[in-house]
Amino acid sequence: MTQDIGSQSLRNFIIVWIGQLVSNIGSNMTTFAIEIWAWEFTGQATTLTLVGFFSLLPSIFITPISGVIVDRWNRKLLMIVGDTVAVALTAIILLLYLTNNLQVWHLYVTGAVSGTFNQLQGLAYSASVGLMVPKQHYARATSMEFLSNYGGSIMAPALAGYLYYIIGLVGISLIDIFTFVIAISSVLLVRIPNPIFTPKEPESRANIYQELSFGWRYIQADNNLLVLLITTLLFWLPHDIGNALYTPMILARTKNNTLVLGSLASAAGLGGVIGALIFSTWGGFRRRIKGVLVGMVGAGLSKIVFGLGNSGLIWIPAQFCSSLNFPLNGSSETAIWLAKVAPNVQGRVFAARSLLLQLVSAVASLIAGPLADNVFEPAMMPGGSLAGVFGKVFGTGKGAGMALIFTLCAVCMLMVGVCGYRSRSLQNIEYTLPDYDPT
Repeated sequence: MTQDIGSQSLRNFIIVWIGQLVSNIGSNMTTFAIEIWAWEFTGQATTLTLVGFFSLLPSIFITPISGVIVDRWNRKLLMIVGDTVAVALTAIILLLYLTNNLQVWHLYVTGAVSGTFNQLQGLAYSASVGLMVPKQHYARATSMEFLSNYGGSIMAPALAGYLYYIIGLVGISLIDIFTFVIAISSVLLVRIPNPIFTPKEPESRANIYQELSFGWRYIQADNNLLVLLITTLLFWLPHDIGNALYTPMILARTKNNTLVLGSLASAAGLGGVIGALIFSTWGGFRRRIKGVLVGMVGAGLSKIVFGLGNSGLIWIPAQFCSSLNFPLNGSSETAIWLAKVAPNVQGRVFAARSLLLQLVSAVASLIAGPLADNVFEPAMMPGGSLAGVFGKVFGTGKGAGMALIFTLCAVCMLMVGVCGYRSRSLQNIEYTLPDYDPT
């Protein structure tokens, strides 16, 4: 009987997962098309990075509350609401574009609203995985999430890069709306369980401050989880700075060649899918922390090669190899959190972790554009202050400054992974910190 329930839960997870995969394809196509439009409209890296910043800013404020909401409210309803809002925002952008009223600031506003509800939807989905999937399949389930994310990156960018000059932003937005309908339908078809409250975790609380700060206090109380979180933050800060400059860097160095940009994104998606498939089949290292650190080192090395390159012949394999590492890194880390944190508090604990990651990403987005446009790009122009030192490696002209920043960030990512092997708290996290007891 228990096996039948486990099989049914796994089937429900797969149905929802398929819906998210289809939705990711549509979302990636629209994101890709909007980035091209914004770059053509302004020609500034700051414009693209600010879109990311405003998408993160509201969700930073709602994240502590979202953890409480996800642990207390119906998670299925939250997922449906999140997808519905996303459909509405895509329709708004489409209407503004059709009436020739679309401006860059519209992307900031819609991105802010979207980021808020995406936080609730994503957190509800992540916190549901531990209840929908049997414990022995946690690592594989989290790797399937990476498969969904990267799967949308295989076809979507290449299609969007090709279709942008055929059906434009209008046609791509309509495709996106259709995929959201599929995602919502997949959630409606299945039962998504909510956590069972224990006497120690009553549904009603008198002190809302304690409720909101619970996730952070939970992490702070355990040195192992705290060190794991700090290491993750130190890795993602340089990653997000470089990632914020990725699209303008490629467009600048290829003279707005959207097919090259799409091919690179597809290579990244293919690498991520293959990495997720390998991890799903293999299950990862017995010591999951080893997968976390190996993924960091591999991603750092690959991105260094990418930053030093200046053509698709180097970019495509480097991008493929880079994305190959993230399912190993992310799935291994998520599996540790799922195993060490009890399901009835995962919403708040994951929200605290998500809040800090979003703060890091927001800071990265906020500084990346101005740093590129006002410092490194002028310095890497012919005769610039850095051109004499780095010009022979990165070349000079538009995009060279961003390539330099990208490479420096990749070196920092590599160093975080290497230094992780020297941390006893990280190396011993799976021995000194027991798994939660489901009974």
